[in-house]
Amino acid sequence: MPEDIGASERMLSQWQQSIEQKAERYQEMATRVQGMTISEASRDGSVRLTIGSNGILTHLEIAESARDKRMAEVSAEVMRTLQRAQARIPELLQQAMAETIGTQDETANVLFNEAKRNFPAPPHEDPAPPPVGRELRFGIEDDDAPAPPTSRPAPPPSGPPAAPPPSRRPTRRPDEDDDFGGQSFLS
Repeated sequence: MPEDIGASERMLSQWQQSIEQKAERYQEMATRVQGMTISEASRDGSVRLTIGSNGILTHLEIAESARDKRMAEVSAEVMRTLQRAQARIPELLQQAMAETIGTQDETANVLFNEAKRNFPAPPHEDPAPPPVGRELRFGIEDDDAPAPPTSRPAPPPSGPPAAPPPSRRPTRRPDEDDDFGGQSFLS
């Protein structure tokens, strides 16, 4: 019977040592991942940024060459560059896992799949659309009014000029008294 106790103690000791080694490998992986940064630049070099392993932007540079672009174009370029950088996170995470805990570990696979879900590959980039002409409109917008044509002016009216639209103010009767009998309405 004493041999059974000795074997149990050895088995328990090996199990504890295995757990400690695994914890050390996980800690090493966590340290590597936390220290990761990813830098990415836009295709034209006007945007440069850096993110942490959590995908959060830590540094952003917009080059002087971007001043000639519309702000919508610059912000879209920032977002495309950020998505490309974030899409690299799963690959770097998998590399850190392979070097520390291995890729066969169930927990490692859960972490990797979560990273792929949170940071998917960016959508395919089509060539930039041609620049849209700048348009300024003044006046009150009416939600029910049709949008004005943008490509060509309206043709001139044909025939006699149309009568002006009827006045929206009600007409006054001559016997109405709104002058307060010659007195100031403030007194």
